[in-house]
Amino acid sequence: MKEQTDNFPIPVPMQAFIDGQWLDADDGGVFEVTNPSTGTVIAQVADCGVAETLRAIAAAKAAQAGWAKTTAQERSTILRRWRDLMVAQADELALVLTRENGKPLAEAKGEILYGAAYLEWFAEEARRIYGDTIPSPSPTSRIVVIKQPVGVCAAITPWNFPNAMLMRKAGAALAAGCTMIAKPAEDTPLSALLAAKLAQDAGVPPGVFSVIPTSNAAQVGRVLTSSPDVSKITFTGSTNVGRILLKQSAETIKKVSLELGGNAPFIVFDDANLDAALQGAMVAKYRNAGQTCVCANRIYVQRGIYADFARRFTERVRALKVADGEVPGAEIGPLINVAGLEKTERLLQSAVSAGAEVLCGGSPDNAGALFYKPTVLGQVTTDMDIAREEIFGPLAPLIMFDDEEEVIAMANDTDYGLAAYAYTNDLGRAWRVGEGLEYGMVGINEGLISNPVAPFGGVKQSGLGREGSHYGLDDYLEIKYMLMGGLGR
Repeated sequence: MKEQTDNFPIPVPMQAFIDGQWLDADDGGVFEVTNPSTGTVIAQVADCGVAETLRAIAAAKAAQAGWAKTTAQERSTILRRWRDLMVAQADELALVLTRENGKPLAEAKGEILYGAAYLEWFAEEARRIYGDTIPSPSPTSRIVVIKQPVGVCAAITPWNFPNAMLMRKAGAALAAGCTMIAKPAEDTPLSALLAAKLAQDAGVPPGVFSVIPTSNAAQVGRVLTSSPDVSKITFTGSTNVGRILLKQSAETIKKVSLELGGNAPFIVFDDANLDAALQGAMVAKYRNAGQTCVCANRIYVQRGIYADFARRFTERVRALKVADGEVPGAEIGPLINVAGLEKTERLLQSAVSAGAEVLCGGSPDNAGALFYKPTVLGQVTTDMDIAREEIFGPLAPLIMFDDEEEVIAMANDTDYGLAAYAYTNDLGRAWRVGEGLEYGMVGINEGLISNPVAPFGGVKQSGLGREGSHYGLDDYLEIKYMLMGGLGR
């Protein structure tokens, strides 16, 4: 196995992981991985293409029957060992994640433990894949329903949570008895390769879990979606790419799970606990420098408390520490690349030109080329681009509203429907708003909603299916009905 230690606290694989083997790209090609905080190249990783992807699919297909026949207890034990290895090396894995992704080290370690929690959850759920018996209309037959693994799965994962999003998918797939091929984001392949190394150490059999790093996501994605041997595609990323993958997968009628873009409303009513709402807004907006799909994208504040909320929120945002993720106390790291920085600046300038007021921030930060000051914008209106697009940066637009009916309508006026948040001390309002918001997940008086025991996913153009929780196994299973006839005497 080719590994690199120069920039890391532990040896990090630089090759693809296919059928239990560490391999270079067939043509010897590599692509560079850059630390977004410093701009320095930290790794050169095997750049795979069509041939390597086809071999990974063949290996997964060959391993599928054997893995499906293992007992639930065996799969559970292996997943638990994988989890334990991750937890034991959480500090080292977090440092690698910070260097390829840029997020503060404390957040990176939180992600590693969050990813490990999915392995733990699905290790337990592997033993709870239950079927049914249904009363038969005939006295000489019995109806039995069983659940079986869907087959070979392909996971296409994002750069913003390079460990946790993979573990959420791989844990469910392997628990269900499926094999999996993972294609990590080009910006952050190292966390996935380390996950494969730990999977191998935990006893995951050859072919059951493979990782294909590549700089040509479209090419590899097309191989995965077009292969008749791949039964399921699971993708986390943009709505535009998800739409392409869904269309491509239709050719072979695959099962598809999509966790796509968001435009999360964060609603603060005038009867809310303002301290709790402020804390929730900070967590929901500025985690990973605003680069999460469930980030608060539009902060709606009722007119009577708008001025007080804006003042206190701005004070907190202004105090955030912008720095390289490895600097002690860092709270805001860099954006992932130049495109992310340019989008952030475009949305800010568009809003200001349309009448928004910069309350703090509003420009790049001198911490590095990809750093942007955490920003609060007041006097934002719903017709501005910043209220219509997913921001994916440290910009917080504040929008004033008058009543419950109005804010629900504004919150729902989007093609997206992933996460939403609402703060109120009125129990009736909490139910009305929670039910009225057209989103797959709603945090009531809570700004951090993700956890392994709850179903994660959206509606409308934010995706299909759910991940995590006991529902998270459903998309990796097929339901089979067996009619047992000829039972009469």
